[in-house]
Amino acid sequence: MKKILALVLVMLFVLPLAAACKKDDASKPDVKGEGVMTHAEYIAAALDTQVVIETYVQAKQSWWEDKATVYTQDKDGAYFLYNMACSEADYAKLTPGTKIKVTGYKSEWSGEVEIIDATFEIEEGNYVASPLDVTALLGTDSLIDHQNEFVSFKGMTVEASKDADGNEAPFLYSWDGSGEDGSDLYFNVSLNGNTYTFTVESYLCDASTAVYAAVKNLQIGDKIDMEGFLYWYEGVNPHITSVKAAG
Repeated sequence: MKKILALVLVMLFVLPLAAACKKDDASKPDVKGEGVMTHAEYIAAALDTQVVIETYVQAKQSWWEDKATVYTQDKDGAYFLYNMACSEADYAKLTPGTKIKVTGYKSEWSGEVEIIDATFEIEEGNYVASPLDVTALLGTDSLIDHQNEFVSFKGMTVEASKDADGNEAPFLYSWDGSGEDGSDLYFNVSLNGNTYTFTVESYLCDASTAVYAAVKNLQIGDKIDMEGFLYWYEGVNPHITSVKAAG
């Protein structure tokens, strides 16, 4: 009985300590390895130049023919890795929080800054970002400073979307309504008189996911909160991963 009581007391001491250590770990600044850029140095780098970064997987969009597209972030900012060389076996290892060292080329496509032609190696370390509330930054020049980060939007109103024939709906399958169930979902939301187009990217969140179902159930006028990745396409075009009624 004494042994059991002693064990319980030890666990009661160790578990809070472990949790505290994990919390402290998340708050520590990233220390980059030799030859690795800080996020500020990455931002300052010219397009079409080689970059070397250390970052953490936040979500995986797709894998095809030994190429992976991945959303990643460190404690200072985010990096979108497009068609990075990756075997199917290694793709399975890229779970949320996994630390990777990436070597590739900084590129831009329709406003989206990304890393292409990249290779990577897995390193020790783990970090999962909490969503940053950027609602107040919508419509400002500083929003792009958080491009590709995991973010949230609060208290936004669902507006009508119009297909190529002018028909109104709370969402569209594909950008012009020409898609079908399983296609990307596009929907409009507004804040302070400004309207923005958000997307459920079907490779990231397919028709079986809760967010896909939630967007299909939206009604014009609904007030909603959202989370997702601050993707860019001819302006802000977030890839949404969570939708719920505004709290």
